[in-house]
Amino acid sequence: MNYTLKNAMVYIENGFVKSNVNISDGRIVSVDDSTLEGGRVFDFKNCYVFPGLTDVHVHLREPGFSYKETMKTGTKACARGGYTNVCPMPNLKPVPDSFENLKQQLDIIERDACINVYPFGAITVEEKGEALADMDAMAPYVIGFSDDGKGVQSEDMMLAAMEIAKKHNKIISAHCEDNSLLFGGYIHDGEYAKLHGHKGICSESEWGPVKRDVELIKRTGVKYHVCHISAKETVEIIRNAKKTGVNITCETAPHYLVMNDMMLKEEGRFKMNPPIRSEQDRLALVEGLLDGTIDMIATDHAPHSAEEKGKGLAESLMGVVGIETAFATIYTNFVKTGKFSLERLMELFHDNAKERFGIGNDIKAGEVANLTVFNLDEEYTVDPSEFESMGKFTPLEGTKVFGRCKLTMCKGNIVWEEKSE
Repeated sequence: MNYTLKNAMVYIENGFVKSNVNISDGRIVSVDDSTLEGGRVFDFKNCYVFPGLTDVHVHLREPGFSYKETMKTGTKACARGGYTNVCPMPNLKPVPDSFENLKQQLDIIERDACINVYPFGAITVEEKGEALADMDAMAPYVIGFSDDGKGVQSEDMMLAAMEIAKKHNKIISAHCEDNSLLFGGYIHDGEYAKLHGHKGICSESEWGPVKRDVELIKRTGVKYHVCHISAKETVEIIRNAKKTGVNITCETAPHYLVMNDMMLKEEGRFKMNPPIRSEQDRLALVEGLLDGTIDMIATDHAPHSAEEKGKGLAESLMGVVGIETAFATIYTNFVKTGKFSLERLMELFHDNAKERFGIGNDIKAGEVANLTVFNLDEEYTVDPSEFESMGKFTPLEGTKVFGRCKLTMCKGNIVWEEKSE
């Protein structure tokens, strides 16, 4: 099938050019003023064509938890959000801690995913932190290794995992959390927790393990990536580590950048791990975004059932969805307000993940047609009832944003197209 995307602003070589994008047999054949004959033509005047977005931290819930999300619904939600590349975490059933278990997930991806899905293998058996997973056997088939949802408590265990990952040139994507500092907490240990009688999670439970692991990275040289950072101390530790050449990158999620703990409500849709922290933490994250300390935006898209999220802050499960709102949220709050450029937005949503994780495609002749189209002028209100995801719980419900995804293509196939009214 041939396609021409006409009259759009196209992201090419770190800048934007008004052009047409011509696609045939799954690949981009030209980016110029021409139009392919015999194909479908889209007039995208006043729209932007970007490389398909990349999220290196999502939860697609299969195998094991298809009542929360399926590979079909999860990847369709990703496509609606403009994503063509995602990396699902291994807190599944069975946990992908051996090739045999990983194979179950790979088969589901092959059968049901509508976009590119690059899974993580677990660091430890069943993510229990007691014995290393069969990292050697999984290495050729995974994007990296993580025990996301749990921190690796043992320094010796993390060191051993780093050495294996280094041998295979794979990334360790670490959920940094010290269980000894949690004390039953479930939201940030800040003003809101004190005012409303909630148990708090201290910031040191996050930054302490990051500080520990920086020393291990120095010893091993492993590629190391910090998941979902939320605390000001974490930003500073990573900033300083980068200055000394430590092989470290990190991500944060939109909700940590646009909310603070005084914006919480007594609802499960405000509960995630790590928690939304103080305004001082939020400002530090923004500063890290502006100075390059934070490398990429990831959503930690984590769907749960209505029953699991309907028990308030104290009793609901941790995790919120965000894959369908991430781009618009960051565009609205940072690009539209002049805090940083649209080019910087593409670094955060595509370029830096491509460099670090080796996934993603540029928009140029010969490349696979993985791309997305947004109308950045279109304003709307975040409405979870419109989500493709089975998960409907987001702290951003009801917020007004700019930037609606009109089309997403993966491998030259249309995987999302906004229907005309």
